[in-house]
Amino acid sequence: MGVMKQNQPHAFTKRGLRRIAIAVFTGYVGVCAYPVSSHAQPIRIEATSTGMDWNAVALAGGHVFVSGPHWTGFSGPAVGLLTKSKEIEPFPDADWNGWKPGRNATHRFVSVNAVHVAPDGTLWVVDTGTPSFGGPSVPGGAKLVRIDPATGHVLRIYPLGPEIAQAGSYIDDIRFNGRHAYLTDAGKAALIVLDVETGHTRRVLDNDVSTRARTDRPIIMDGRVVEKGPHQPLLVNVDPLEVSPDGKWLYFGPLEGPWSQVPTALLDDPNVSSTDLSAAVKPWADLPPIGGSAMDTAGNLYFTSLKDNGVYRRDVSGKIMKLISDSRLHWADAPCLAPDGRLWLPVAQLDRLPMFHQGKSHSNQPFLLVSIDLNAGLVKPER
Repeated sequence: MGVMKQNQPHAFTKRGLRRIAIAVFTGYVGVCAYPVSSHAQPIRIEATSTGMDWNAVALAGGHVFVSGPHWTGFSGPAVGLLTKSKEIEPFPDADWNGWKPGRNATHRFVSVNAVHVAPDGTLWVVDTGTPSFGGPSVPGGAKLVRIDPATGHVLRIYPLGPEIAQAGSYIDDIRFNGRHAYLTDAGKAALIVLDVETGHTRRVLDNDVSTRARTDRPIIMDGRVVEKGPHQPLLVNVDPLEVSPDGKWLYFGPLEGPWSQVPTALLDDPNVSSTDLSAAVKPWADLPPIGGSAMDTAGNLYFTSLKDNGVYRRDVSGKIMKLISDSRLHWADAPCLAPDGRLWLPVAQLDRLPMFHQGKSHSNQPFLLVSIDLNAGLVKPER
């Protein structure tokens, strides 16, 4: 899950990858959206890092992948593979992770904000193309990269041209539904619809009330409003999104909430007018500012609450339950549901970066990658 100002905000061989997969992560295979198991385990630290401020995790092809944006200022790769020794190796190789100003960006990661697994098991990387916080994208930088997670082979690159990734855009996250994928633009407030087969993309709900951040819903952490500058609250436009298990609805909203819903049939139809599409958007859930979300195959939504370092579940009836609250889960970002019923969480601490504190870092090192059992620590329903 990315942070963005509101605008108007070692190469791997096939053999080596398979060896790591067999030795380390057998069992964590497939898309991160599974029914939750009933056994309970405490919070578990899966890995730590001082060189990478990860804000996304994905489990695919027998591997664990993490990513982090360029603008955090850390030296780790944009996309990394977690090895048996819990080290982070650049994925798919060092060259893809070797972009620097002046280098061609079409086949290199500039600033990755999300990694996600498609229903077919391929790993998708969302590259915002914006190397600096709030800055412009570099030519050829904004793109989606589809990768075979078992071999590291890049299957396809989907460029996001200037008509899609516009000035002020911050392409944030992605979800899939049949031949379509949906993305959020947290910078310039819009949804993006991608036809995975043809590669055609469209901007929809551009600057719509459902995609814009509201000034009356500030992000509060450590008892203070997160600000992008003195007396300038950070506003993040449409950021989290999920597709209903039956594929009929897209749920989405600004990072600060609330969430809306819209029929995917209307999103997928290029002949639906912007007026008719906007009119079809309805309220879905009044959720607080969140770090990230994941939805299981039953339609339960899991999300991280920024204000109280908590993890919550919203069931299909709309009831919200706190599962756990822990000071270590500070700005726990885009999570991933694993087949064993654990929720993996990269703890980004994004609000503690120097850019939000007059150049002084407030981060607690090392950064944590944790997992929790979703049936542990159940507290009570929220009203």
